[in-house]
Order: sequence, then C-alpha cells, then structure tokens
Amino acid sequence: MTQHFVAQTLRGVTLDTADAAQKEVLEGAQKQVGFIPNMYANMVNVAGVLTTYLHGYAAFRQKSGLAPAEQEVVFLAISRQNGCDYCTAAHSMLADKMSGVPGPVLAAIRADQPIPDAKLQALYSFARELVSTAGKPSQATADAFLAAGYSETAALNIILAAAVKTLSNYSNHLFATEVDKRFAAYKVA
Repeated sequence: MTQHFVAQTLRGVTLDTADAAQKEVLEGAQKQVGFIPNMYANMVNVAGVLTTYLHGYAAFRQKSGLAPAEQEVVFLAISRQNGCDYCTAAHSMLADKMSGVPGPVLAAIRADQPIPDAKLQALYSFARELVSTAGKPSQATADAFLAAGYSETAALNIILAAAVKTLSNYSNHLFATEVDKRFAAYKVA
C-alpha cells in the first residue's frame, strides 16, 4: 500500500482563526457559495492557493465556452484521474443537482464505465488523458475530441480546468479533506 504525505500540523482555517488575507478570501468565497467548504478552509492556509483556485475556477465556468454539463464532465475526469474523492463527490453533486449531467452519464463516470454519449465520452477521454500524460494526449484521443466538435480553444480551457483541479485535488490529498455534508450523498465508496 502506498503511503501518502498528509499534513500533520496544518488545520482548516475558519473566519475566527484567519489572518487578514485569509479572512478576505474566505469571506469572498462564503458570499460566492454560501458556506466555506472544508477544501477552502484547508487551501486558504496559503491565501494565494485559494485565491488562484477561485479565479481560475470562475474563469473556466464563465468563459470556457463549454456547457455546464460539459464542465462537470471535465472536472470529474480530472478529479477521477487524480484520485480525488472529495472533488469527485462535490462535482458529482453539482453534476446531478445543478449542471444537468444526465444520470446515466454520471453513473458511468463514477463507475469508470464507458459514457453513453459519444460527445461527452470524447470530452471525458481527452480531459483524463491530458492529465494522465502531463499534457500529451495521443493523436487518436485528440482527433476524437476534435471530431466530436470541440476546438483547440476548448483544449486550452481544459488545461485551465486541470490547473484548478491540481490545486484542489492535491490540497485535498495533503489534508485528507473530509467530504462536506452537502456532498456526502455522493461520497466515493
């Protein structure tokens, strides 16, 4: 069994324990999502980590040109590839409740089975392979992605999503972040 480095002394930061820079970021995050997720409380130990995450996340959500369901497929592909159970749970909830990902698509992603939608399968495969190969997907995967109707600009936006998920996935690994109650029904078994 592989051992993972887990933070021993760093703990989640609350509004009560935050310094001025941390508090500013946490207050903004709370206004944005209505609560402070455990992931944010951990990431804000270095305010720049959470600030960078929130900026990149918003840019991807608002300017990627991908539909909300496609965005969730990308975030799930990356989170699954990186083995982040916290983000898989959170994005599964968002996929199901907010982003309009069809149930069979979400079920297939969570079970590591083929996705019953060819276009979303091409997107998922490209995003996952982009991460697993450190930005060097095979020509066949890239061709399938483009043939499905996605653009090279969409590929760059997936790189943005990968950067954002690297911040969150790796932080969650470092902290062994507990899944928030809001996402608990989607916890990875």
